[in-house]
Amino acid sequence: MLRPATREGQAGPHRMTERPVVARKPGNAGGAKGPRFEESARRSEHRRLTMSLKPPASVGKLQAALHGKAKGSPTYRFYLLYDKVYRADVLAHAYECCRRNDGAPGVDGQTFTDIESSGRERWLGELAEELRKKTYQPQAVLRRWIPKGDGKQRPLGIPTIRDRVVQMAAVLVLEPIFEADLQPEQYAYRAGRSAHDALGAVKQLIQTGYTEVVDADLSGYFDTIPHAELMKSVARRVSDRHLLHLVRMWLEAPVEETDERGRTQRTTRSKDEGRGTPQGGVASPLLANLYMRRFILGWKTLGHEQKLDARLVNYADDFVICTRPGRAQAAMDAMRGIMGKLRLTVNEKKTRICRLPEETFNFLGYTFGRLYSFRTGRDYLGLTPADKKIQGLCLAISERTDRRTTCQDVREVITDLNRKIRGWSNYFSVGTVKSAYAIVMKHARRRLRRWLCKKHKIRGKGYHRFPTPHLHEELGLLQLLGLS
Repeated sequence: MLRPATREGQAGPHRMTERPVVARKPGNAGGAKGPRFEESARRSEHRRLTMSLKPPASVGKLQAALHGKAKGSPTYRFYLLYDKVYRADVLAHAYECCRRNDGAPGVDGQTFTDIESSGRERWLGELAEELRKKTYQPQAVLRRWIPKGDGKQRPLGIPTIRDRVVQMAAVLVLEPIFEADLQPEQYAYRAGRSAHDALGAVKQLIQTGYTEVVDADLSGYFDTIPHAELMKSVARRVSDRHLLHLVRMWLEAPVEETDERGRTQRTTRSKDEGRGTPQGGVASPLLANLYMRRFILGWKTLGHEQKLDARLVNYADDFVICTRPGRAQAAMDAMRGIMGKLRLTVNEKKTRICRLPEETFNFLGYTFGRLYSFRTGRDYLGLTPADKKIQGLCLAISERTDRRTTCQDVREVITDLNRKIRGWSNYFSVGTVKSAYAIVMKHARRRLRRWLCKKHKIRGKGYHRFPTPHLHEELGLLQLLGLS
């Protein structure tokens, strides 16, 4: 664990507080708004639906009608949907959603700036015409690799903007329908739900006696979803063959990547193997939720929830099963059986049974287990930011204050540090957080002092030359509320 210099005051034992702590900037108490923390929201960072932009009235009316029909008629199959995808208002809103997310260009290299400079309305009109005439064909998905917390890499698929807009248009039409069918245990990529809600559900369960937990992990969930079974899940609600064809084309799109020698290669592995939905595709979160629904529904209809008194909490491809003492093994065996039928692979190396309070488990970047009250010293079951996530932020702070950056303006460095700290604390703001915040802030102050000393060629560690009030009140380094 990276820990700050003790000269700045004692942080206290890690995982000991019950006080709520939120981000604060000098002169802006409570001002904690900022970009989402990339690591903590790793399941959302490249797969979440861009549904936060309020749709125009006509699109909102369409979505409300679709959702109302789906909710009121659970077995109804929608047969006229394709023409909604290329409606001018739907496509225009889909474009705005994608533009708001920005993102790297796909295999064609086209950017939003290129589209705007050549005429957005004309570009959307040509795309709508392709869809209307049914001549639209998706392009290859550009593959990039992003690092995982365990040192491995995760494939990220980047469709072209053209394909992202069409996928978003389809999601605008399909999401209200399938939202009516998703289970209450599913918290990812849904309006009005978040990772914090999932964390709260787990916390409530472990504090009400569900102290044996199956900490489950699936091997490459997004890459192994079988196309045939997934399309059955879509077709259960959609009979429009043209829209079904669109979804299948996205699933089977070729992948383009550059090897170590700089050579471009295209593969059709997804089509050849009949499995996988690209992480990074706009439609992938909805499709992944839809297939995970089959597991949750199977868990209930087969009677495991009631028979074992075992409760599921799911966020994207992460889930835990909380049980009463003595029932976790049976729950794990039942889970393996269902996953086998769904042609999904359980990662046996990472899947385990955790027995609270003696043991701990991690879920969505937090560690659940026994904690101690700062005021009374009494123990309780709760959650706190995982050590790995604290270390990750401290490492990012260290990299930003590397001595090689001393030629930069101090305001630029502090702006970047504030962005990192604010984004991290926006996510890591529930449960027991005070000691984690203390570690982060002390590390940030120590690193900033060292950077300032290098920049101004001052010997020593800079505690007297750059005291804590100077760092926060004069230079503007963000402070986290609850820490002095």
